[in-house]
Amino acid sequence: MSYLRILNLALIALLASGVCSRAGLAAISPLYQPSPALEAADLAVIVNDADPLSRRIGEYYQVKRRIPADQIIHVSFAPNRPVMSKQEFTALKQKLDQRTPEAVQAYAITWLQPFRVECMSITTALAAGFDPAFCAKGCQQTRGNPYYASETDRPFKAHGWRPTMAVAGATFEEAKRLIDTGVAADYSQPKGAAYLLKTSDKARSSRAVLFPEIAKGLSQFWPVYYLEQDYIAGRQDVMFYFTGLTKVPHLADNRYLPGAVADHLTSSGGVMSGSDQMNIREWLRAGATGSYGAVVEPCNFPAKFSNPGVLMYFYLRGSSLIEAYWKSVAQPGQGIFVGEPLAKPFAYPPRVGAEH
Repeated sequence: MSYLRILNLALIALLASGVCSRAGLAAISPLYQPSPALEAADLAVIVNDADPLSRRIGEYYQVKRRIPADQIIHVSFAPNRPVMSKQEFTALKQKLDQRTPEAVQAYAITWLQPFRVECMSITTALAAGFDPAFCAKGCQQTRGNPYYASETDRPFKAHGWRPTMAVAGATFEEAKRLIDTGVAADYSQPKGAAYLLKTSDKARSSRAVLFPEIAKGLSQFWPVYYLEQDYIAGRQDVMFYFTGLTKVPHLADNRYLPGAVADHLTSSGGVMSGSDQMNIREWLRAGATGSYGAVVEPCNFPAKFSNPGVLMYFYLRGSSLIEAYWKSVAQPGQGIFVGEPLAKPFAYPPRVGAEH
């Protein structure tokens, strides 16, 4: 069975879960079934003490998100280089495993480089450990993500994975703006829209075959626009924007709501050391709160990029950004997640005295 079919079936199954047949009721929106979101108590922040910017971002993020002190994990390695070796990473991962409290379900890292561990992304390596099966020589499928489209809210407990996201920027000001936007998104219940674009770039529109069905399945619950054009501009309500181009024009001509998610399918969007293709940081600079991009050539397999339908399904139900994004990528080994992991615009504030 092709991965396109698997991705479609996953969305169909998720939407079907909104039917409350046992009570003899008509179908209801699955988005009305709240999903618990990861909180500060569930997240450990990894700081590279050899990188002054990483330290500063870590300190700011700890304060803004009230991360417990024992969940700030300090490591030290040479910063400002694109790739970490398997040997160096293995030693680092061993220390992390020893220092991470058992209850922690996810990681945030406070640097953009290194963004790779040899042939795989730093975020997937930290989440699941280094494994060559996450890599590919040529156009090949790679190891799958057991967390994909999963209903669990305890990924480490359920799968032994700690989803990881880089909460970082090229400067402290970039990172601060990202963090502040993510915090401001919490419980805001924004009224926005989703834009799914099939562009003139056929190779990079491979996942666009999913878009009409996603729009059909979700538009009765949330405004979803499937458009056959290269860009949008002048939109004031962008909550989701998914496209496929090497460079996306007019990013700054739109207004991105706090908690917005945006990415573009291309070969090197997650390469943080310079590329002739647009870097995913451009989405964050324009106002998005999370993005995802390839760190090595993945070929244009849709499974190696986010499925917008799955992402929106979980995010709109109240999941945190890191949960919804990680659940939307079936094969994340060659891509990096960047954003404010605990942003949860569609969650509801916890009741006073309620248990997690």
